[in-house]
Amino acid sequence: MTARRIAVVGSGPRGMMVVERLVSRLAAEPEGEGRATELYLIDAVEVGAGRVYRTDQPDWFLMNTVAGQISAFSGLPDTDRPRAGSGPSFVEWWQSVDPDCPGRDGYAPRAQYGRYLRFVLDAVEAALPAGVSLHRVHGRVDDLDRTGTTYRLTLSDGSRLDADRVVLTTGHSLNSPSGWEEELAGFAAGHPRLRYIRGDSAADMPLSAIAPGTPVGVIGLGLSFFDVMAALTVGRGGRFTDQGNGKLAYRPSGAEPVIVAGSRSGLPLPARGRNQKPPTYSYPPVLFTPERVRRGHPEGPLDFRSQVLPWLRAEMDLVYYGTALRSRYGADVRERFIAKAASAAAGTEVPDVSAIAARFGVGDLPPLDLDALARPFETTEFASPSSYDDMLRAVLERDLGHAVQGNVDSPLKAALDVMRDCRWVLRTLVDFSGLAGASHREDFLGWYVPRASFLAAGPPEVRIRQVLALIDCGLLRLVGPRTEFRTDPAEGRFVLSSPRVAGSQIAVDTLIDARIPNPDVRTDLSPLTGALRERGVWTSYVNGTGATAFDTGGVAVGRSPYHPLGREGAPDRGLYVLGIPTEHTRWFMQVGSSRPGMWSDFVHDADHIAADAVGAAAADREVPRTPAATGSAGGQT
Repeated sequence: MTARRIAVVGSGPRGMMVVERLVSRLAAEPEGEGRATELYLIDAVEVGAGRVYRTDQPDWFLMNTVAGQISAFSGLPDTDRPRAGSGPSFVEWWQSVDPDCPGRDGYAPRAQYGRYLRFVLDAVEAALPAGVSLHRVHGRVDDLDRTGTTYRLTLSDGSRLDADRVVLTTGHSLNSPSGWEEELAGFAAGHPRLRYIRGDSAADMPLSAIAPGTPVGVIGLGLSFFDVMAALTVGRGGRFTDQGNGKLAYRPSGAEPVIVAGSRSGLPLPARGRNQKPPTYSYPPVLFTPERVRRGHPEGPLDFRSQVLPWLRAEMDLVYYGTALRSRYGADVRERFIAKAASAAAGTEVPDVSAIAARFGVGDLPPLDLDALARPFETTEFASPSSYDDMLRAVLERDLGHAVQGNVDSPLKAALDVMRDCRWVLRTLVDFSGLAGASHREDFLGWYVPRASFLAAGPPEVRIRQVLALIDCGLLRLVGPRTEFRTDPAEGRFVLSSPRVAGSQIAVDTLIDARIPNPDVRTDLSPLTGALRERGVWTSYVNGTGATAFDTGGVAVGRSPYHPLGREGAPDRGLYVLGIPTEHTRWFMQVGSSRPGMWSDFVHDADHIAADAVGAAAADREVPRTPAATGSAGGQT
């Protein structure tokens, strides 16, 4: 009897959780020949950490989830020996290896999380059950093709590996440029002094060649902007010093360029509220539940704006006003308010939570307005860059005030956390054409997701303090709302300006796109994606039919255990696709961890795949297979 062979391509957090659940599942099988399995974990950058969390990147690249809410084990420790299904959380491990660990509410360098993932892999391998072996393969898979009942993986060095089942957790990739990005890249290519750096992880951007003292343009003010900002300041030898009262000052090294950045909003992502929630806390929605939303619309796809968003807004209002009521009048008043709102939601109509709150004594609070929060300068004209800077500073300092209160005590930050805490509800309603095609494209992805990403996925508050310190010392200039990034053929330079800020125009020779590329199987430049796309193994998921159909660009997969749907619509039951490549078929696939001891979708997804791969592989492991060839230069590439 030959051992079953299961390959996992991509060893970031998703791939690692699949391996952890595979080994846990295998350990539960009876000992003997039936358990015999060879696992292959393959990664082109670093096996066990992947590209985003590789351990050789500088420590100034931070995560934006507090350390105490992260675990890469599917269960809590139950002995001194960690193994698949049981092990320390990230912060428990971090505290054991680093006396300077800031604790459960601190934010870790991404490299530190990568080191934890490596620890998890070592622990899983050290406790493998009898009959199971784990092979770490450092290499890039460029091709995957079915050979009878098995799959042949061809690596970039020409070597091959045969497997019965293959799990693809390939993570972020790069897309072929198009439209505006192609224009910027082409302009730079035609002017030797210019440099255009395309969107990617900041740790992989060629930033070292940017000369000190020169202005460098940055497209976007999201999470990647903060990475670029850190690399061009602290990464150049500068340092931030604490001035007291929550203020920082920046001490330049002299090696920094001048950062000139902008975005549509003209505002960096607001800070996450100081964490006040224990690691295992899970917010139980009162109003925004799949059952309430579906009660009035039991059949067919939903319209996000009219049928889903009102319930989400009501939940946010419930937390917003409830937090203020607890602060003013005590927890018992808050509970009576929540009970009243829940009672008002007994039918199919969304209750007017703000009106109920007013009757309880908080009618003076300004209403939550997602547009105003995400686009505070949308209707403002500025007479000069300095007038914009003044208003920008006021908005940032007001946001810091909310962040310092915390994600339990600040009505605003507590309400915005609902957008994070209720992602699972949205996934239940949105995934696999849960929304009508046009509403999916325009209302959800076009309107809601940018605002949720802006308001609920922000950086640690220290990043906003750093922004203010860099503005103060003249090394950071934010251009203004609706920033335009243009080419100037006459001058042979890139030009940034805001139509809302008089005198904001500035020319730069280097332009960095600090936006992570949107996953799209149709334009993905990965050789493996290209091969699977060419054969029709990977196709783009289409929501709907006819004139209103929406081609999402996400890899088309079926429901759990997420087999890819080929050109003819049939599932390939020996393959599994999980994570970022399936974004838009499913939603928010970039999540990279689960909370300690809690089985979120992150763990459930991996476990469903593991259960199917082990069971399916066991069912046909008697089928003869070709031996794995190593070192061969032949075959498909």
